[in-house]
Amino acid sequence: MQVKIQSIHFDADKELLEFIQKKVDKLHQYYDGIMGGDVFLRLEKADDTQNKIAEIKLQTRTGEMFAKRQCKTFEEAVTESAEAISVQVRKHKDKIKG
Repeated sequence: MQVKIQSIHFDADKELLEFIQKKVDKLHQYYDGIMGGDVFLRLEKADDTQNKIAEIKLQTRTGEMFAKRQCKTFEEAVTESAEAISVQVRKHKDKIKG
């Protein structure tokens, strides 16, 4: 699955990019109708330690799915976003089957 990763106003390191790719690739095991995805990483200008935002948008045969989380680290934000979108993917798959 092709995943476009965009880090806004900073350069993501290779390890983070590989981590994101693995997390998003795992979503394909729940539903093979996923055509591609976009991941956006942003740093929010805030004094709070939870200033890292990860957004995942998946394109499927029947539409799009989206999840966004804000956490202390990008890895944590990506993991939580991937978990949230995996729930959406499984519900969507069940809806199609039923």
